Amino acid sequence: MKQTYNIKGKLGQLSFILVPILVTQLGMFAMNFFDTIMSGQYSPTDLAGVAIGSSLWVPVFTGLSGILLAVTPIVAQLIGGGRKKEVPYTVFQGVYAAIFLSLIVLIIGSAVMDPILTGMDLEENVHRVAREYLIALSFGMIPLFVYNVLRSFIDALGLTRVTMFITLLSLPINVVLNYVLIFGKLGFPELGGVGAGYASAITYWVITIVAFWVIHTKSPFREFFIFKAIQKPSFTKWKEIFKIGVPIGLSIFFEVSIFSAVTLLMSEYTTSVIAAHQAALNFASFLYMIPLSISMALTIVVGFEVGAKRLKDAKIYSWMGVLIALILAVMYGLILYAFRTEISYLYTDDSHVLELIGHFLLYAVFFQLSDAVQAPVQGALRGYKDVNITFIMALVSYWVIGLPLGYLLANYTEFGPYGYWLGLTSGLTAGALTLSGRLLLIQKRFKREYMDGKA
Repeated sequence: MKQTYNIKGKLGQLSFILVPILVTQLGMFAMNFFDTIMSGQYSPTDLAGVAIGSSLWVPVFTGLSGILLAVTPIVAQLIGGGRKKEVPYTVFQGVYAAIFLSLIVLIIGSAVMDPILTGMDLEENVHRVAREYLIALSFGMIPLFVYNVLRSFIDALGLTRVTMFITLLSLPINVVLNYVLIFGKLGFPELGGVGAGYASAITYWVITIVAFWVIHTKSPFREFFIFKAIQKPSFTKWKEIFKIGVPIGLSIFFEVSIFSAVTLLMSEYTTSVIAAHQAALNFASFLYMIPLSISMALTIVVGFEVGAKRLKDAKIYSWMGVLIALILAVMYGLILYAFRTEISYLYTDDSHVLELIGHFLLYAVFFQLSDAVQAPVQGALRGYKDVNITFIMALVSYWVIGLPLGYLLANYTEFGPYGYWLGLTSGLTAGALTLSGRLLLIQKRFKREYMDGKA
């Protein structure tokens, strides 16, 4: 990365970093996207099973991998402050932390998975698919968590195109494995939705191995000598990573888990409603990769500028990202509204499920706008390393406002299952407003502290 001196330069640098992140995020999410679509083409039961399994897996993965995102602002500020020699130590300890977290998830998951699924009172086949899908995914958990650390290091250098190419390389592998394992092609067993879990696990191993190879052999990464020598685990460094990362992970978890909680609450409805809800949510989540990518890009550029004490530039980048996200949200919101019927056909040809998906997508139009504000603002705040108050705001917005309101609307009004989506929109809107206020406050505080330091 380099210093920029005008809006055109900042827009160019932000775009240079953002576009590969967006392609990478879309590629990573496409694995789950194709899991859902291809399982739905196999049968509505497998779609529902994968939906339930994903609802349990995604918040755990995104929340805990969010902890590892702390590597990005730490490395970005080290580089911005001219302290490159400290980078290898941070990355290596991040890998240790990733392995530790993944082992904890495997141990806890093996103990609580069956009780949770049993308590949901699912149809027998849906229960089986969900359980076996989660077991299949678990084989790729350790490499996936490690990859998130390696990716954070690569992205923090501003070289986001590298992780983009790694992801694009892996996506065809995932789709082909889905095809042969779900439908039993080329002599492989016909596993249905469960096959999608094994396909993703294998793909996680592939992208991690490729990332290791790139960092160890390609410039400029090899010049950091990340893996030149084995280092001992340092709980002091883990503490720094977790101090920043845990609030980040909790913020992401509170947001993502509310969607999963809604899916789990919908287990009282028919399989058709569950399948339609998950299909609509899957596509809306696909669109969410846009503001999420802007958020990740802002963490890098804002962290770089804050590390270099260029607070005015950090502020410009912050609000530039929010504006870009809002403009894009309006555009794809209109597309979503106009083509919701055509989008529904991606998931199923069942007429009843098609109708339900179309209704859910109408509600998705509205919370896309709130996502376009709250996600980039959170990314900017992470660039300032302001993370503690953020996760409290996320908790209140999503779990104190969004979910209870959705439950009331779903169970005590005529909205039915659509009431949950109205609740989600309310929670996201509350989060967007409170987080924006927090960003304004932090920017003023940093400016005041900087001026006091100069004095």
